[in-house]
Amino acid sequence: MNALWIAIALFAVAVLVYFVLYNGLIRRRNNVDQSLSTVDVMLKKRFDLIPNLVAAVEAYMGHEKSTLTELTALRTRALSGDLTDVERADLDRKVSGALGQLRVAVEAYPDLKASANFVQLQGALNEVEEQLSAARRAYNAAVTVFNTAIQTVPGNLIAGTMGLTQRPLFEANDAERANVDVGALFSGGA
Repeated sequence: MNALWIAIALFAVAVLVYFVLYNGLIRRRNNVDQSLSTVDVMLKKRFDLIPNLVAAVEAYMGHEKSTLTELTALRTRALSGDLTDVERADLDRKVSGALGQLRVAVEAYPDLKASANFVQLQGALNEVEEQLSAARRAYNAAVTVFNTAIQTVPGNLIAGTMGLTQRPLFEANDAERANVDVGALFSGGA
């Protein structure tokens, strides 16, 4: 009779451990999803600013039409809504690069830099970029915790049965990792 109670107790403990681990993995997955949603909200704010920024800049710039066209195309692609996490991160890097090119190009247009509308838009965009950076850091932290949980024992045993897989981190591309050529920025080069 004691052996039966011991077996029942061991089974109950195993079931309890399974449920605790299962629920922990679900919480971590949901935290990653929520963090990614926050990044999406910040990206949406950024993409909502782009048409206003493009309109303000178009009046002053004729030569940088390709940068404005690229920004508009990237915004359209981002708002299509059918992007994977990897495609979303890649598109985010491309938009950041195009906005960087636009900032450098703006330096050649003193009237544009003095425009109150442009200054306000640029300030709003800078604020969104800071919020986006914070959201990316929070997402990467959540992904790191999640990926660690599904890769380590015993979480990996349960994650496999749940179909949970690693999530990608937001990472800087090679251009973003390169040293900034401050001399080129001040001399008007890109």
